[in-house]
Amino acid sequence: MIYLDYAAHTPADEAVLQCFCETERRYGANPNSAHAAGNAARERLAAMTEAIAGLLGVDVSEIIYTSGASEANNTAVRGLAQRARKWGNHILSTPLEHASVSESLEALRRQGFEVENVAVGADGKVVLEDLQKRLRADTVLVAVTAVDSELGVIQPIREIGEIVHGFPHCRLHVDATQAIGKTAFSFDGIDTASFAPHKFYGLNGSGVLFKRRGVELEPLIYGGAGATPYRSGTPTLSLAAATETALRLALTRFDERLSTVRTHCDTLRRALAAYPLVRFNSPTDAVPHILNLSVQNVKGTVFQRMLDEKGVCVSVKSACSSDGAPSQAVLAVSGDRKNALSSWRISLSHLTTADQVQSFLAIFDSCYQALTGTSLR
Repeated sequence: MIYLDYAAHTPADEAVLQCFCETERRYGANPNSAHAAGNAARERLAAMTEAIAGLLGVDVSEIIYTSGASEANNTAVRGLAQRARKWGNHILSTPLEHASVSESLEALRRQGFEVENVAVGADGKVVLEDLQKRLRADTVLVAVTAVDSELGVIQPIREIGEIVHGFPHCRLHVDATQAIGKTAFSFDGIDTASFAPHKFYGLNGSGVLFKRRGVELEPLIYGGAGATPYRSGTPTLSLAAATETALRLALTRFDERLSTVRTHCDTLRRALAAYPLVRFNSPTDAVPHILNLSVQNVKGTVFQRMLDEKGVCVSVKSACSSDGAPSQAVLAVSGDRKNALSSWRISLSHLTTADQVQSFLAIFDSCYQALTGTSLR
């Protein structure tokens, strides 16, 4: 099997698994319990939170543990909007958002909020002039993904933040799920941000929501003591420790991992560009971990299924998207519905080998010939 779907999920690093198991064995108490074992667990949780905050360059009080990025996005998007309703009900976002953001916005729309998308260019980036034009006195939230999961577009978050914060009642939420470990990322100028360690070789079922000090947020989950008033529930020390390990490895080995992935992506781009019916949807300055392409007149689902039958794992849209509809991200950047229906995504890792890349290209060639009736020969 050739796994090329790392944007959907990454296998846990062995060090992460060891950390989780060792923490589970050593700390068996609830960190909220008022006894010696509980105190030991609480102290360890505090140490892990301090380490995570240090790696991210944020304050300890700004870390909220969640069950994943989807919960973090829901908590931030819905919580920010509901708390700020006294100031307005206008929200701006983009057509590139993950379903946990776009569907949270749809839920807010049903509650009476006005939600609209800002324009994105052919390179997928937010058109800053359009953002400036659409912002209003009653705009309370702008939600933007730092790196989108389908195209790998890197958004100009710093510039977006500067524009947004010219409006005193407006907050900026950033989905950083595909950014951490793939590109340099700063929390400066951001009010809330989400990510999940299973995207960078950590464990599924855990996530982090960054909430800047002073930002008001309506909790999504009530009841029961937690590590923060913004998210009830017993803190899971082992997941926090595993998150710290995965994050530390992702950041300390960032350059090495990125170099490997970039080499693989360059190889794929050069080889696939030779096929007349191949169209790249990811811009050249996207993260190299994600390469979205279309084979003209062949539905992405059809190409994906044939690859799967031959032992290659790729995705059509993100893993959390619904089937049958064209990719909204590809449609937004290309303006071509047929192209959007033909699109699919390769996502790479430092674990990907050169032999796997070459094997994929050979399998791609056979699928291309079978589905298009043409070849390079």
